[in-house]
Amino acid sequence: MLAFLTLIFGCQLIGELIAVATGWPIPGPVIGMALLFIGLLVRGGIAEGLGSVGDGLISNLSLLFVPAGVGVMQHAKLIGSELVPISVALVVSTVLAVAVTGVFMAWLGAGGKAADTGPGRQG
Repeated sequence: MLAFLTLIFGCQLIGELIAVATGWPIPGPVIGMALLFIGLLVRGGIAEGLGSVGDGLISNLSLLFVPAGVGVMQHAKLIGSELVPISVALVVSTVLAVAVTGVFMAWLGAGGKAADTGPGRQG
């Protein structure tokens, strides 16, 4: 179990090192997650121990949001002064995420071909 937890954090560390060394605007943990994903693809699956460690992390995920919530509360005054731009950004990004997800799911449902389900057409 400790080996798999070390693997997860090691991938995060490597991702952080890559992000800092290259100056890419991608968070290190995202790069680390991609590296872990590539490793799982090469291996051909998820080891049982890695799956159980991942399940344990997910079951306690709410605890990981406490530091972020404290940070938000420390900047409540700044957030209050920038409430309109923050709200607009949240609404626009949510609508875009839902739209892109819908288009992508339609594309996947069509077998990767352009979905043409207009009136009078069978999709």
